Amino acid sequence: MDNRPFLSVIIPAWNEQACLARSLETIVNYLHKQEYSAEVIVVDDGSTDATVDVARSFAAEHDGGLPLTVIENEHRGKGYAVRTGLLAGEGKYVLFTDADLSTPIYEVGKVIGALESGADIAIGTRQGIGAERVDEPVLRSLLRRLFNLLVRLISSLPYRDTQAGFKGFRREVAQDLFHRVKLYGEGAEEVRGRALTAFDVEVLYLALQAGYRIEEIPVRWKHDPQSRHVPPREAVRMLRDVIRVRWMAAHGTYDSK
Repeated sequence: MDNRPFLSVIIPAWNEQACLARSLETIVNYLHKQEYSAEVIVVDDGSTDATVDVARSFAAEHDGGLPLTVIENEHRGKGYAVRTGLLAGEGKYVLFTDADLSTPIYEVGKVIGALESGADIAIGTRQGIGAERVDEPVLRSLLRRLFNLLVRLISSLPYRDTQAGFKGFRREVAQDLFHRVKLYGEGAEEVRGRALTAFDVEVLYLALQAGYRIEEIPVRWKHDPQSRHVPPREAVRMLRDVIRVRWMAAHGTYDSK
């Protein structure tokens, strides 16, 4: 008998001690109300605060039959943390979401619906009909739109929002893609400070190359006034990642699995 969960929820976390316990409680409470089985995996990206302690304390105190695993990584950036969690997930479907739950966990229903209907990947988007952006500062909105435009121009990806931290995969698809990533794969180096990266662009490029069906899912997204702004250094890193994907694609790096 296959005892694997139906859904694995992955939470990459770097210095998220302030919000993690609250987010975990929200996620667990939501999943307990669903008819399907699930697991939660927190992947700590080498935090320097009490993120790991908060996660392990919640896991120890949590009682309800829903598996909650904490994985400790060296600090190699969000892309590597997401990769670690998705490869560890045992669910039929695996999904990652940001630790601050800027996209509410109940939006997972839309993702599962798309995957159950035949999509291989379902990506949350904050753009287009049906999407909702709450309390987003004007400057942040303009910068996000500019970055999305640059991604489309440089990478030729057709998606309106590649960077939303809410994406679901069929497990076998995630296993394939995240074993083949180059930017933040197995050999990813340790980094300093916050490292958001544009790993999503590489994953979506590989998915298109492989012929996977990708569906954009309009979601609700709420700006957290306490969220950390993306410093110029990180913006440059993200743009550099997009250019590197384009360069590797042009030079045949992705032509063979």
